[in-house]
Amino acid sequence: MARGGTAFGALFLVALLIAAAGLWIYAGPGPKARSGEVTIVTLRKGAGLSQIAAVLEREGVVRSSSVFLAAAQFTGGSRSLKAGEYEFASGASMSSILQAIRDGRIVRRQVTIPEGMTADMVVDILNAQPVLTGVAPTPAEGSVLPETYDIQRGEDRAAVLKRMTDAHEALMATLWAQRQSGLPFTTENEAITLASIVEKETGIAAERPQVAAVFVNRLRLGMRLESDPTIIYGLTRGRPLGRGLRASELASDTPYNTYRIAGLPPTPIANPGRAAIEAVLNPPKSDALFFVADGTGGHVFAATYDEHLRNVEKWRRIERERAGQ
Repeated sequence: MARGGTAFGALFLVALLIAAAGLWIYAGPGPKARSGEVTIVTLRKGAGLSQIAAVLEREGVVRSSSVFLAAAQFTGGSRSLKAGEYEFASGASMSSILQAIRDGRIVRRQVTIPEGMTADMVVDILNAQPVLTGVAPTPAEGSVLPETYDIQRGEDRAAVLKRMTDAHEALMATLWAQRQSGLPFTTENEAITLASIVEKETGIAAERPQVAAVFVNRLRLGMRLESDPTIIYGLTRGRPLGRGLRASELASDTPYNTYRIAGLPPTPIANPGRAAIEAVLNPPKSDALFFVADGTGGHVFAATYDEHLRNVEKWRRIERERAGQ
């Protein structure tokens, strides 16, 4: 009996030591990062618990995959671990790592498409994201919704672009159904084309409805739009000129020169945001047919050509005064 009791006691002591070691590995400080202050780990979608544990040990985030596996099963919720990219602080405990993965505290990465970016510029923005992979095709002009989008390390650029075009289609399905009756265009693409011109004509949000009203009025009357941004698109696909338009460029023979063509150009000239689209689909009542810069960053609007000429002269006077400073 004494020998049996001694053996049992020894086994019990060993079990306690093993449990204590496991508890220390679980609750105590984890390994130091191999470089820097954090370790970045990506857990792929669909990975099982054993695969997640193996990745964490391989990347040096936890000391033991078997202890992590046991802890995840013992504490419950082993099937609720979230895929994604994680940043774990150097020396983080296994318990905090397990909780972070359960909570899905993934690294939030975002890409922003500003209003008025062209299709080529959207691709440039995606290509500049080093965490993305693959190649994004150039989308149709005007088919992307300018917004801020969440992205993940390793995500395909084409997939991110697809989310952007899907968001555009979803928004248009809503806004097109709520449009005013009697607008001087009949298709969603024509609406986006006009909205893209409005977007490029003013950077002031409060002016978008007024600018939209001017162009809608012009279309109704059969007047040419005479928009400088359309000329630039015909010359550079929307890349900034870095200077003013020359007389020869104002007379350029492209299908985007709205000083020469009647109606809308053949495609949008940029990707308009929601506000510009809404302004075009529901423009305010206005008799304005002209606008010109007012010297403060905005524009002044006029209903008659004579009034417009006076506003133009005021603007030229401002330009001359600034040039003389």
